Amino acid sequence: MTESPRQEHASYGRGMRSYELGNPELDKRIRQLVANAGDAGNQDLLAEMIVTVLRLHRDRAPRGDLKLINTALKEMRYSLIVFGRHFEPKVTIFGSARIFPPDPNYGLSEEFGRLMAEKGWGVITGAGPGIMEAGAKGATPEHSYGVNIRLPFESDANPYLKPERTVNYKYFFTRKLTFVKESAAFALFPGGYGTLDEAFELFTLMQTGKSDLHPVVLMESPEENYWETLLAFLDGVLAARGLISPADLHLFSVVPDAEAAVAHILRFYANYHSQRFVDGRLVLRVHHEPTPEVLELLSEEFADLLVSGRIDVVDPSPQEVTDSDALDLVRLALNFDRHSFGRLRLLIDRLNDLVEAPDTVAPPAPFDEEQAERPW
Repeated sequence: MTESPRQEHASYGRGMRSYELGNPELDKRIRQLVANAGDAGNQDLLAEMIVTVLRLHRDRAPRGDLKLINTALKEMRYSLIVFGRHFEPKVTIFGSARIFPPDPNYGLSEEFGRLMAEKGWGVITGAGPGIMEAGAKGATPEHSYGVNIRLPFESDANPYLKPERTVNYKYFFTRKLTFVKESAAFALFPGGYGTLDEAFELFTLMQTGKSDLHPVVLMESPEENYWETLLAFLDGVLAARGLISPADLHLFSVVPDAEAAVAHILRFYANYHSQRFVDGRLVLRVHHEPTPEVLELLSEEFADLLVSGRIDVVDPSPQEVTDSDALDLVRLALNFDRHSFGRLRLLIDRLNDLVEAPDTVAPPAPFDEEQAERPW
């Protein structure tokens, strides 16, 4: 029994039908195979993954396509193993592989890596030379992680990374997925096509709500105007023509030095902790509950991103209780319009302004798609 593409899309996209091969005996054997392989959870998802592979076989997918999927799956699995061993919050550094001493940006990246490591954070870089090497050097091998891309002219990781903390990738897309999934903050330094690709993918994911909001700092030495030039284009061309919202420029911040960058990142998690969609409403989890007067003011100031109602304090939802999801935190629920993420970032800033910035913070665990409950 073979489904049409439309039938298969309905089965996958809406969960209206079981995602199976359609052969009762084979489907039973798949479920039994998963059960026999181990007693870990998520057997339903593992069975679906096997079904996908066998559907590719049934579809007579070309060998090249199968090699791509096979390699990507292996890379993602190994990434989960490497990062699953270490639980400290992590910041990713993006920047050029072509910047070396005595360029002051090299020293700035090294200082930033050192300061973040001193705060108990791990530092992820692309494992190459230049800005990446400097960040790993500053953090030291004990706090550094490398996500290395195999290139024809640059294949080895820099010497400030331990092999057991380094993942080698064939594909950029699996590498970029790791950057975003494992990081609670991002620092962007001057760079070329690769750095801009990473920067704009990060901006796009936050702008569209495909990832949670994160603190993003744009860094450069005082003598440069790299980010000033780029921001002039974003504001004067993209925002001016309506190609982005002016509020989208609040998704990141330019900072003057490494200490300011660290302070900005820690400030983001001073009160705000995480978010989750519950029954269509956005729930922000914070450490300290705003007063009713403050909530009323926030509801008025950010009325433009509310479809209806106001910002309310709510109890943990049954879904959150089932997942034991940050049950000790205060919850603020709002009927979010689902597209004003730049304004949502400003709301988070306002919530953080209500408290003193602590010396250390505890960001949430890496992004969990199953708990996100995003309707898109």
